Amino acid sequence: MKLYNSIGPNPRVVNMFLAEKGVDIERVTVDLRAGENRQEPFLSKNPSGQTPALELDNGAFVAEILAICEYLEEKFPSPALIGATPEERAETRMWTRRMDLKVCEPLANGFRFGEGLPMFQSRLRCLPEAAPGLKLVAQDGLEWMEAHLSGDWLAGARFTLADILLFAFLDFGGQVGQPLDPKFTKVNAWFQRVKARPSAAASA
Repeated sequence: MKLYNSIGPNPRVVNMFLAEKGVDIERVTVDLRAGENRQEPFLSKNPSGQTPALELDNGAFVAEILAICEYLEEKFPSPALIGATPEERAETRMWTRRMDLKVCEPLANGFRFGEGLPMFQSRLRCLPEAAPGLKLVAQDGLEWMEAHLSGDWLAGARFTLADILLFAFLDFGGQVGQPLDPKFTKVNAWFQRVKARPSAAASA
């Protein structure tokens, strides 16, 4: 396998997932700032022009971070980061979807349409007027998480893909003008627990 890698929270999710599993694979760096991901030959690998992309041993490509992590979980099932039972997998997928919709997507687009506009405006449709509102939507999502976080991790006692996904995006947000609000005490404590894991440093 070969991971087409770059800067940014999306590749970090996969890199942190691999680090948690203790799996090391070949990585090829794609220059995001120079737009290498929007040109050939990368577009032949992933027509959406996004990173990361995983090249399989049979030459096929898998894109989208959740699909990549699902594949890696099946290839390397231990430790289970999605789940070892149907119930665990359902719980992880539920929390991953919630955090993706409530926090990660609005946070990322708030950046793309705001601070990241000079880089993204020639690559995709940007709505600068939406940036402030999207950032507020992400904050609303964190407020919801604050009210519903009932254990050390999003899935209670299990550290999962949902935690990795949210951490990668919140850590990125802190670098691009969307820091964690101190009023979210449970979320901040959760963030520090994830940050203390070796995989967080290994994937930075």
